[in-house]
Amino acid sequence: MRKLFTLLLLFSFGFSQELKVGDVAPPWALMYSPGKYEMLSTWSMEEGKRLKRPVSQPYRHVVVMSFFATWCAPCMLELPILEKLYNKYKSERVKFFLIDITEATRNMTGFENSPKAGPFLKKKGVTMPILYDTRGTVMERYNAVFLPRIYIIDGNRKITQIREGFHSEEKFTKELIIEIDRLLGEIK
Repeated sequence: MRKLFTLLLLFSFGFSQELKVGDVAPPWALMYSPGKYEMLSTWSMEEGKRLKRPVSQPYRHVVVMSFFATWCAPCMLELPILEKLYNKYKSERVKFFLIDITEATRNMTGFENSPKAGPFLKKKGVTMPILYDTRGTVMERYNAVFLPRIYIIDGNRKITQIREGFHSEEKFTKELIIEIDRLLGEIK
């Protein structure tokens, strides 16, 4: 099933070149509710450039982005752990975003009846911000073929970690905490 999904995504969206650690994260603006958008440039911008809203939000943040879909079983295993980390770092300069691609993949065979992310995650107790990539544009830019897919971005919009799939809660949690703490030490 994973190979079929990967082939469908590659064929349907025409994915670009793979991003690597050290690359500048592609910009994005994604809707979080009707008519309201979140932008990467509000929280992280290339060195030497100003953030999108320097008066109301002058501080650079670490950004943790997780691409997921409601039909993705490994994503559902990862979400409670991300929720714990989100709560741990709530008062720090770290922004967590769940990037929902459910709607972008809904027309693919087998995913037509997938639940909508907002109500589905609310029932599961997930309170992290959900951004909706309904057309798969950001998914394509980030080449998020395998799910879940996490990108950690520093305050200067550099990708510092890319995680694909979900394996072990202990290892996953430890590695994310180490990276987030390291980056927080650099931006303070």
